[in-house]
Amino acid sequence: MGTSFKNITADDVTTTRTLLHENIPLTGTLISGTYGVDASSTAFPNEQNIKNFSHGMFQSVYDYPFLSSSANHIFDITIGYSSGSAIAASTNTQHEKKRNIYSQMAQVLMGNDVTGAIQLFDEDGDITSGGTKLTSCIFLNFSRLLTKDEIKKGETSLAFLTGGHLVTGSLSADNLLTLVDASGSTDYRINSPAGEYGILYKQYSTTPYGLIYYQAGIAVLTSSVFDNLTASAENPTLYNALMMDTAPINSDLGNSILISATSSFTGSTIRQVADQIRHRTHNISFNNTTELNSTIYFCRANHNEFNYSSNPTYLSASKVFVKENNLDVPVSYTTTVGMYSADSELLAVAKLSEPLKKTPNNEITLKVRLDY
Repeated sequence: MGTSFKNITADDVTTTRTLLHENIPLTGTLISGTYGVDASSTAFPNEQNIKNFSHGMFQSVYDYPFLSSSANHIFDITIGYSSGSAIAASTNTQHEKKRNIYSQMAQVLMGNDVTGAIQLFDEDGDITSGGTKLTSCIFLNFSRLLTKDEIKKGETSLAFLTGGHLVTGSLSADNLLTLVDASGSTDYRINSPAGEYGILYKQYSTTPYGLIYYQAGIAVLTSSVFDNLTASAENPTLYNALMMDTAPINSDLGNSILISATSSFTGSTIRQVADQIRHRTHNISFNNTTELNSTIYFCRANHNEFNYSSNPTYLSASKVFVKENNLDVPVSYTTTVGMYSADSELLAVAKLSEPLKKTPNNEITLKVRLDY
């Protein structure tokens, strides 16, 4: 316990903010296929790292079989459409759930207008312009474990197998659609109650396909991302991967299969659509952000301060033990800094890597940093 105290003034305190980034790559093989079919089920595609719920409103993806104690939750997949969407109909599969999911996500991410109505997702983020609305959407909710405090602006990339015929063993620009927030670092929106968000464009173009909410860690994609995906029936690997265990939509087994996102949204369950999305995902990549805030205290020991130790062994028979004779200057060695409250309660302790010699002939300034 220290016996000498010195008050810290406002001039002795400063704050800093540091942003730490980490790249997060999610490959398509991890999202679908790495762990194979669940041994307890014969129904494809019940992979061991994919968790489906009885409510059927979303699907969760893990980096290991989800029953493993070392499994980490990566993200959730779900879909939804607005009540005013052209495809909304009470006869659709899971109609109410799809409509409720869209309403919930829109209310959280877009908020309400002046009349109290839930605002729809907007293609370019300008909700007052009356521009193109995203009325049927795919939602990818990334876990906080991956996004940390937020997704770094301008560093998101989502690549999907969509459009064109896939030749076995190859991917080309004709069948791989990559979405990026290329202008996110400078051209982002702030009119969301969930924080800042950017536009996801087709790579090397100005065609928008969705939104990325940086603080919320959510990607909102228009369902048209997966329109007009063609797969040859002569390529059974691709065919099985896309069709899963559901009946093909608009099928023509003699030639090719045209999978319409609109038909999937209306005639398939959320789980079935989530399965299709996973097996069409080639790669997802983004940089997360950890915000490290620090308060730095400058603890100053002037030439006439802290020259005597508070250690009881510093004195022997009322004499300074470390002095050889009466003419020697007092000497102490600084090893610890204690931070106390106004009522002298010890709050924090900082240890030096090695003792620092302190005499009336020198001064010491120690920087104590508290991170939070």
